[in-house]
Amino acid sequence: MKDVAQFFKALADECRLKVLWLLLNHKELCVCDIMEALGITQSKASRHLATLRHAGLVTDRKVGAWSYYSLSPVDNDLKRGVIKTLREKLGGHPEAPKVLEGLRTWLDGKDRGATCMTGLAQHRSARRKKPLKSHPGEKS
Repeated sequence: MKDVAQFFKALADECRLKVLWLLLNHKELCVCDIMEALGITQSKASRHLATLRHAGLVTDRKVGAWSYYSLSPVDNDLKRGVIKTLREKLGGHPEAPKVLEGLRTWLDGKDRGATCMTGLAQHRSARRKKPLKSHPGEKS
């Protein structure tokens, strides 16, 4: 029963559902692809991917310093049914196209010569350029 509980706990997070949606639509993605598509940090992406891996939902492979993730082969009827339902329900969710568009935009940039390192540097630079929030009651 513990494995079933862990499986469902892994699904009980919006970000992890978005990661699964990306992987349901792409055979394999690098951690940086997931980061850029969802606008999250490397540590957050890795933490969510580790949770999905421990639940048996994704598998990874390493190529040098890079980790690539894909959906795990479905090994039982419970997972098969849940994955099928997720594919259907997530596909009909209003946010689903936006999530895939974020990935497409990033992958198009990589196709034009951007690399994970240049994309991450741009992502970090853009985050640093955001104006600081003012204190409550202070005009910005």
